[in-house]
Amino acid sequence: MSDSLGEQLYAMALTRLSGFSGQQALQLYRELGSATAIYEHRNDIRDVLDDCSPRLVAALKNWGDALRRAEVEQTFCQQHKIKVLTPNDADYPQRLNECQDAPLVLYYMGSADLNQLHVINIIGTRRCTQYGQDLIARFVRDLHQLCPQVLIVSGLAYGIDICAHRHALEQGFETVGVLAHGLDQIYPTRHKETAKKMLEQGGLLTEYMTQMEPLPGNFVSRNRIVAGMSDATILVESAAKGGGLITCSIARSYSRDVFAFPGAVGAPYSEGCNRLIRDNGAGLITSADDFVKAMGWQTIEDKSEPVERQLFVDLTPEEQQVVNILQQNNDLQLNMLSVQANIPIGQLTALLFQMEMKGIVKALAGGTYHLFS
Repeated sequence: MSDSLGEQLYAMALTRLSGFSGQQALQLYRELGSATAIYEHRNDIRDVLDDCSPRLVAALKNWGDALRRAEVEQTFCQQHKIKVLTPNDADYPQRLNECQDAPLVLYYMGSADLNQLHVINIIGTRRCTQYGQDLIARFVRDLHQLCPQVLIVSGLAYGIDICAHRHALEQGFETVGVLAHGLDQIYPTRHKETAKKMLEQGGLLTEYMTQMEPLPGNFVSRNRIVAGMSDATILVESAAKGGGLITCSIARSYSRDVFAFPGAVGAPYSEGCNRLIRDNGAGLITSADDFVKAMGWQTIEDKSEPVERQLFVDLTPEEQQVVNILQQNNDLQLNMLSVQANIPIGQLTALLFQMEMKGIVKALAGGTYHLFS
């Protein structure tokens, strides 16, 4: 078995060990640097982490059943072209990797880049009205005209979710559905045809192994992935209570931008949006133009305007390194820029501030940096 397959196997098994939570597993993974290192120290974990609880020490000594289940899953993934992503993988959603409760393992089928230049999610009620459907159709159409390099994420559920996926496909956007179950099934089943199209123009993503049913608690857990892998959350319609409001709350806890479309006063499925806007939990938008301007994203029109700027002079080696990276792939998030430049985030933040003062880069919404050309 190759090192990469072994690392995958241990990470998958780690999510199956009983006795500690997924967040504890992720913390342990980040402290030791890999799932392989955790496995290698399963019998002497206190030699490397002296503050481990007795419960964790006991849990790490019994990998048998977890490894056997992981081996079955790994074989299934290989047979069905499912990518197994862990936080150290370049293809793992790096925005999500910034979150303290990110999944240790993700299972992904599809063609989309999960680290697209811009990533948004469009969410809302499962009982969307014609008003909500019309909002999505117009928003996605106009967004494609303004800023086509966007990945659209949602949950493949009834209502707003499936409407967002379908309009994204129609407009040529890649779109990813985050599932609350394993990749051996599609729920709801009536969305199978749309899901098949998404595999060619987007993808399906989950933290769950096969044979996991769409249990009620899984949907709330799923929402943190939808929020965490996105630059912004857009709530289209919501009742006074609902999963969309939970996703907005999670997104705010991750310091992500949250927006909502207003609706008629008294309309049942606009009540959640209106309250969120009233309580400053979301920015009010009425169009794609509002959204793009609020995010500070460069539009097609912006890119076509010739702008004369002073050539970069007197750059330090570190500044030149950042410039070189942004010239190859502009508008990168801080986390991704740190990885590519091999500069710690704390040091890079100070460096980027100095570059902003020199007029070399500009900080955009969502922790993204744009190189002036």
